[in-house]
Amino acid sequence: MKKGWETKALGELCRFIDYRGKTPEKTESGLRLITAKNVKMGYLQETPMEFVAPESYDSWMTRGIPQLGDVLFTTEAPLANVAQLDTDEKVVFAQRIIVLQPAANNLDRTFLKYLLLSDVMQDRILEHGTGATVQGIKASLLKTIPIEFPPLSEQQRIVGLLDEAFEGLATAKANAEKNLQNARALFESHLQSIFTQRGPGWKMERIGNLTDLARGHNPPKSKFSHEAKPGYVRFYQIRDGASDAYTVYVPDTPQLHKMKPDDIMMVAYRHVGRVFRGVEGAFNVALCKISNARRDLLDDDFLFHLMPSSFIKGELLKRSERSLIPSMSIEHLRELEIPRPPLKEQLVIVKRVNSLQQETQRLATLYTRKLAALEALKKSLLHQAFSGAL
Repeated sequence: MKKGWETKALGELCRFIDYRGKTPEKTESGLRLITAKNVKMGYLQETPMEFVAPESYDSWMTRGIPQLGDVLFTTEAPLANVAQLDTDEKVVFAQRIIVLQPAANNLDRTFLKYLLLSDVMQDRILEHGTGATVQGIKASLLKTIPIEFPPLSEQQRIVGLLDEAFEGLATAKANAEKNLQNARALFESHLQSIFTQRGPGWKMERIGNLTDLARGHNPPKSKFSHEAKPGYVRFYQIRDGASDAYTVYVPDTPQLHKMKPDDIMMVAYRHVGRVFRGVEGAFNVALCKISNARRDLLDDDFLFHLMPSSFIKGELLKRSERSLIPSMSIEHLRELEIPRPPLKEQLVIVKRVNSLQQETQRLATLYTRKLAALEALKKSLLHQAFSGAL
């Protein structure tokens, strides 16, 4: 520890305010309700924007009133996200948030936020966390965790340096995220223009005339296995299209609905229109299998690029726009008409789309790496600040 720095338990330096019991019922308008979902690493996120009735304030906020700049700490789901209160207006906090108020004038609020965001403190807090499935920490235990801090003037100097550096990082991050969005939007725009053009020999045909469609089947979750077993098959759900992180297997029964690698799997619930293929196994009811039934008229790759385009997805979402959670009707999909150019022209279009997709992926990889580098730089600055090297 750097000379002149002190070590004390967090409970010696801060007043802890947490709210227990049943959170007031949500309303369409009223006072802003801040939940653990709003507390991100270093900032408060507005979404989801939720409200409670103003009259619930006095009965719920009896344990303490937060102030502008107070540090907010999530106790679980997720554990140890840290932000600062960004308003002096009345707000209501849900459970799983502890408000930290420095109890004396020897601890700067923003310094405390940055300190709790550092890897040193995050590791220290996670080491004290409890719970096998959902890790969390109680206020009584959090109070015992030691922190190292310099005199107030040095804290303010460190805060000034970090504020300036993080402002520049935030701008760079916003630009990289915008560029990433633009690259994807440009690809989607090109895709839309390709499938809306009308050349000689193009026809519009119902999807149901060209494909076989089927929704999946949901076996009991009690039958799920996270390990492959004899007599079991891989079972695909919405989240499995882009990741194998949640792989499950189920008993191979006649009730299962199965797909082959050349079938297109479309998400039919919540993330309507997302597609994947190249997998084999069974699938649940939230997925729709699209099998090319007329390969003499329709190229597999052409169909795969067409299905997630806004040309199709936009029509599917229109039907469910009044629902809280978008969902797709297989009957609606069957009736939609798609453009069908001559087969040779489909192959030319696929080649163009593949080229565009590769360039988009190259740009996406570039911007994703830049975002990762910016996050690593942020962590490095925090480490330097609290190891006395800044």
